[in-house]
Amino acid sequence: MARTIHEGGCMCGAVRYRLTGPFTYSAHCHCRSCQRAVGAGVATYTAVAPENFAVTRGELTVYRSSPGVERGFCSRCGTSLTYAGEDWTDTAVMSATLDDPAAAVPTSNVYLAHRQPWVALDKRLKAFDRFP
Repeated sequence: MARTIHEGGCMCGAVRYRLTGPFTYSAHCHCRSCQRAVGAGVATYTAVAPENFAVTRGELTVYRSSPGVERGFCSRCGTSLTYAGEDWTDTAVMSATLDDPAAAVPTSNVYLAHRQPWVALDKRLKAFDRFP
């Protein structure tokens, strides 16, 4: 069976990563922490098992944004790249940083209690007040 490989990176190219294996989820997160981290009303993540994530160029700078949560970014250009948490079993990347973002189709909206009123929702996606 062929392995699925997806690559991505930051805006300046200093940090590159590779995802192997299947995506475990892809979702739009509406929580305030994500909004602040990416400077937008929603952050779209795609995740893989931790052993299926590797930095292939450069080094992630990590910021502990809240207890048990680490967000990775490029220290050169500031691009938000990853999300990992102690209570999470997966490593997530910002979907838009994939070389082919269309490969990561979101299936849900999470933390809708924090949704900004000016963000339109795709009603075909599953909806959760928190992360399922």
